[in-house]
Amino acid sequence: MTDPLDNPAALWPDMPAAADAPEPRRWVWAAMSPPDRRARLREMAVWVDWLRRTFELHNVIPHCWYRHSAVVEHLTALYVGWVRTYAGEQGPGRDLAEADWINTLHALTPRLQLAACATGRHEEPPLPPPVRPEAAEEFEAYLLTSPATTDPAQHPAAAEVDRAAAQLDAPL
Repeated sequence: MTDPLDNPAALWPDMPAAADAPEPRRWVWAAMSPPDRRARLREMAVWVDWLRRTFELHNVIPHCWYRHSAVVEHLTALYVGWVRTYAGEQGPGRDLAEADWINTLHALTPRLQLAACATGRHEEPPLPPPVRPEAAEEFEAYLLTSPATTDPAQHPAAAEVDRAAAQLDAPL
């Protein structure tokens, strides 16, 4: 029996012809039903194990990755991008899609590391600070009074915009 981690793409059915291909689905964890969330996390866990082994990220992605929502979101983006890149149809202008995906992986790698869990022992993320009851009112007051939200519109390069517009409207 072969190990599914040797070829994660084998876990997916063959892609339909381009004309029959459905629109790519987005993964929004909060919008999924609990059974769907569990099924997708199981699916993603197989891929994360493959990713850790293939790219030698076992010291980067902690074993408890699924307990950290920020890491789950980053891995989700990488996973869905990987599926589209390696198991989806190659669209025009995507000649370097695989290289782009690998560059994205390396760009996100620092976000996958958790110093608290680097020893192999899970540490719960810190609790978010409590919401202050007056925060919503302060925000609304800011929106109504701050120059950032009340000053009239003015393009920082207004003179250049005006010159360009004048050239377009110049008589022939």
